[in-house]
Order: sequence, then C-alpha cells, then structure tokens
Amino acid sequence: MTTETTSGFTEAWRAWHRAHESARADPHGFLAVTSLNWLTEEPTRFPDAPGTWHTGPDGPVVELDAGESLELDGATVTGRHAFGPIPERGGVNAGSGDAVIEVARRGGADIVRPRHPDAPVLAAYTGTTTFEPDPAWTLAARFEAYDAPVDTAVGSVVEGLEHVYGAVGELAFEVAGRPLRLVAFPGFTPDSLLVLFRDRTSGVSTYPAVRSLSVPRPVSGEETVVDFNRAVNLPCAYTPYATCPLPPAGNDLPVAVEAGEKTPHAE
Repeated sequence: MTTETTSGFTEAWRAWHRAHESARADPHGFLAVTSLNWLTEEPTRFPDAPGTWHTGPDGPVVELDAGESLELDGATVTGRHAFGPIPERGGVNAGSGDAVIEVARRGGADIVRPRHPDAPVLAAYTGTTTFEPDPAWTLAARFEAYDAPVDTAVGSVVEGLEHVYGAVGELAFEVAGRPLRLVAFPGFTPDSLLVLFRDRTSGVSTYPAVRSLSVPRPVSGEETVVDFNRAVNLPCAYTPYATCPLPPAGNDLPVAVEAGEKTPHAE
C-alpha cells in the first residue's frame, strides 16, 4: 500500500471514529443512562423517572401522579399508561422534560432506563483511546452462511442474564497465516453482520468482556472485509447500567488484535 493510499485509509478511519464518538456522546445516548431498573409486579417509583412502574400481562405500566407526564409518539401521556408487551431487544423512548425514559426488554425481563443529558458519566466523558489505524488489520474473509439461523445463547455482563441471538454463519480469515473463524449475527442493517469477540488484548489493553465489529454482509461463499480497526466497545465498557451480550463460544481469538478501541480510561 502506497503512502498516499495509507494516508487516505487513515483519514477515512479518523472520520469514521469521530462520527462514532459523536454518536456515543449523544445527550440521550447510553452514556446518559442514570439507572437500570428491572420491573416486577410490585409498583415501584424510581428517583430519576416520573411515575410508579410495574409489569405484567400488559407489559410495562406506568402510573403518573398529578403534575407528571410523559411525551410518547408526539402525544402527552398522563395517568395510567400500558406500553403493551415489548419484544426481546425492543424498546420505546418516552420524553420527560430534557430526559428520555427508555422502556425496553432485555433477557426476558422488562426494564426502565432513564437517560439524562447531565448524567455524570456523560459529563465526564473525554473520548476513547484507540490503536493507531493499520491497514494490516483489514483482512479478507469468506462468509459461510448457515442453512438457517441457529439460536445461540450467550452470556451477559449482568450475572444470571442470558441473551439468545440467531447466528447466521461464520467468517473465515487468516492472521499471519493462521486460519481463524468468527460466528456472526445479523447486523443493525440488512447488509451487515455483527461480530462479538475477545482476543489476547482483552483485559490487557482492551475492555475485558467483549468488543464488537460490524462487517459488510456478502452472499454466502463470497468474500468480505473484516476491518478490526473498527472494533468498538459496547456500552458496558462505560456504564454499569448496560446489559451487553458476551461473545459466543468460539469467538475468543487466540491472537492479539492490536486494532480498534482500547479500554476507556474511566472504566
């Protein structure tokens, strides 16, 4: 790769990471979460959200006192409001003044997770350090799709919580001539794959539990690119109020991937 090409690669990476950092520091992003509350049938009030909350056959329910309200889908909600059953990994956001109240379902349980723009974690955030971008960590990979998605149970940073994802295939690639594989899940867009992994830098220079990587999704048997320079931290690297999944069995790479984001300083 020529110097000019390397310069272009580095600039493209820096632009991508600036955009990623900007999204991470959104006033209502995960750095703004102030608590993680697991709903039960017992009505409970939380100090950082309006109303009294419980869950049951109608899904999450909030009982708002006089003078309390939420903004939901452009309408003002008062009194009792049932959100209805929420699908796994789904959720809705309700406005409350300058805050957002996330109502979601994780690991088979309903949660309320307020997000305040003056949250201490967000206020203290100054950015995430990374390895220097290196084209050598942009690797050709072959995507081998499964005949049908395979339900794959993975752990969570929350003890006792389990996530189930439908694995869609494996990525086969080489590092320094060594053949390696990673199980892939559906990405956040139809043309992408999501990879959760650990490697020999985990717990040394990178966050110990997990890093994630988005990979362009090709047709089965065709090549794509695994760019470890774009490996990023999940919310659990920054806040105790996350329910992040852990990598599936087999996604613990026996090499040191010295690329992508490092452990946040304030972890």
